[in-house]
Amino acid sequence: MGLPNYASKGERIAYAGYLVFCGLVLFFLIAPILTIIPLSFNATPYFTFTEGMLNLDPEAYSVRWYQEMFTNEQWLLALKNSTFIALMATLIATALGTLAALGLASSNLPFRNAIMALLISPMIVPVIISAAAMYFFYTRLGLSQTYIGIILAHAALGTPFVVITVTATLSGFDHSLVKAAASLGANPVYTFRHVTFPLIRPGMISGGLFAFGTSFDEVVVALFLTGAEQKTVPRQMWSGIREQISPTILAVATLLIFMSVCLLVTLEILRRRNVRIRGIQE
Repeated sequence: MGLPNYASKGERIAYAGYLVFCGLVLFFLIAPILTIIPLSFNATPYFTFTEGMLNLDPEAYSVRWYQEMFTNEQWLLALKNSTFIALMATLIATALGTLAALGLASSNLPFRNAIMALLISPMIVPVIISAAAMYFFYTRLGLSQTYIGIILAHAALGTPFVVITVTATLSGFDHSLVKAAASLGANPVYTFRHVTFPLIRPGMISGGLFAFGTSFDEVVVALFLTGAEQKTVPRQMWSGIREQISPTILAVATLLIFMSVCLLVTLEILRRRNVRIRGIQE
């Protein structure tokens, strides 16, 4: 939003300074991303811009590191594991988060604020603390270095996102619709499928996307709970940086950036769709 026409000279100078500051912050956040993407096409096995790249020489650019990513068995296993674990964790987190949000929406629920704080605590507690606690707990249960263990751990980290998004969707939900459906003879399952679910679906999808991105990008818990067979993409990147520095890591990072952009675009589309459904004019 710009300044009104009657703004004073001082206000215009302050506003210009504000825009410059915001631009610098945005550049500080985006500059590393803008650096990683071209470096992932480097024809040489270095993490620096070569003279040929700076001169835009076509021979200085190559997709060899992307080929390496999709032909190397370790990277393929990591991509497969991350996708599988993220999908399973997202399904569990979406189901649990939606049920929790529906319960929190009940008007006669005692200790609602305390329960809400407990449900979103995985977002607040430092991940290293959660990872250490999960490691000792899952080791006693025999779930350490298993797919079930890492899936449950990532589901616990993703559930708060679903709870928040579905709760936000339910904040404008008209509960009289449920009562009207019940008065017409609809059972709870039918009412949920045809009344509640269509209205909270955008929140469920948004929360699920956040949960998927959190699981796919998570590294701390993966370092504690995964073994060689459950190695994920972030853990493989961590190992690659420590053991063998290769521009393949930059290619994988570029892939993750592209995935993040797709998630953000999808979330924005869902937000606008939800606005249209609610009839809110922005």
